[in-house]
Amino acid sequence: MIPETSFGENRMQSAGLALEELLVTAQKQDCLTVGIYESAKLLNSDPDSVVLCVLATDDADDVALQIHFTLLQSFCCDSGLNILRVSGVQRLQQLLCAVDANRNQEEHRDLHCMLVTNPQADHCRLQEVGTYCQESRRLDQWVPELVLQER
Repeated sequence: MIPETSFGENRMQSAGLALEELLVTAQKQDCLTVGIYESAKLLNSDPDSVVLCVLATDDADDVALQIHFTLLQSFCCDSGLNILRVSGVQRLQQLLCAVDANRNQEEHRDLHCMLVTNPQADHCRLQEVGTYCQESRRLDQWVPELVLQER
């Protein structure tokens, strides 16, 4: 039983690192939509351009946020998009605000929902994250979860 737990933890850690690299790369390539409202607008206008939806929160008690997440998850499931729930909003702020310090910090305030776009991008980390999502669904975890560790 211990090897399985260790394997699962290694898989999650590997997927977490892949997600971090993917988000930084997507932001640098201007293929990252940040914010619940902005994400909802993009999903409504051009859902085919989205390849991954990341929902991030450290506060499970925020009812309004959970309602938004439920609606976004439903739309993404209906559209066949990979979804990840992530805890570690501070780590996301470290990653994404450090990458693009020239942009207005207001843009990075709402990191609760992020969409990776550009289906032509054949980024190896996108494949790794997608594989993690597929494997999790096979284990009946329909919305896989990752914990990003602060560094």
